[in-house]
Amino acid sequence: MLKAILIDDEPDCVQLLALQLKQHCPGVEVLAGLCSPEEGLQAIRTLDPDVVFLDVEMPRMNGFQLLEQLERIPFGLIFVTAYNEFALKAFRFSALDYLLKPLNSSHLCEAVRKAEKRRQIDQGQLDLLRYQLKEGKYPSKIAVPFQSGVVFVELSELVYCEADSNYTKLFLVNGKHHLLSKTLREVQEVLEERSFLRVHRQYLINLEHIKMYHKGDGSYLVMTGDITIPVAKNQKERLVQKFGWL
Repeated sequence: MLKAILIDDEPDCVQLLALQLKQHCPGVEVLAGLCSPEEGLQAIRTLDPDVVFLDVEMPRMNGFQLLEQLERIPFGLIFVTAYNEFALKAFRFSALDYLLKPLNSSHLCEAVRKAEKRRQIDQGQLDLLRYQLKEGKYPSKIAVPFQSGVVFVELSELVYCEADSNYTKLFLVNGKHHLLSKTLREVQEVLEERSFLRVHRQYLINLEHIKMYHKGDGSYLVMTGDITIPVAKNQKERLVQKFGWL
């Protein structure tokens, strides 16, 4: 059983989440559902949960301030939020799990499945999220989870992303690559506000790493590292818009 604590200042939200977990996630045991962040903090220290469902915005002590009271975070963390689209991208940059209010049962089950595999988070993920929400701008790096932890990739070092079924490969300037358990469309949604462009159904590229553009029927780009990336016909106009000289 996955032992869970629910913390939200709205009693109805706590009750609804507990009900949905009981109905859709029988492998989760709710140890406590609390509406006070102070009581939630005490419950975390005494009950040793496997996962905590945590509201971000609460009076007196928000979710980040609560977590700052802990010396370490040896449990899975799922934020529950009603934030806007910009903030949702912040969660994606940090690779932290979140649930949108009102809760969707399928999203809830997926978040629980992830929590079962990863029962702790990296402090750097929280720092990324907090920076973006506080500063109102995107950070210079993205968190990429892997089986035993998280690696933080500088976006300036990311040359291109390649679709690999339901995964995405991230290729760096040093020749290394990382496998991300997200589709290329999901990665595009996160990076499209930065200097990245989807030029092909298979590829998302960093515009800062273009070395040459070859026009014609078989258009392609030469990227840093002399990697060639095809350009789909319907994406040529977007390149023109980005680089007026093309």
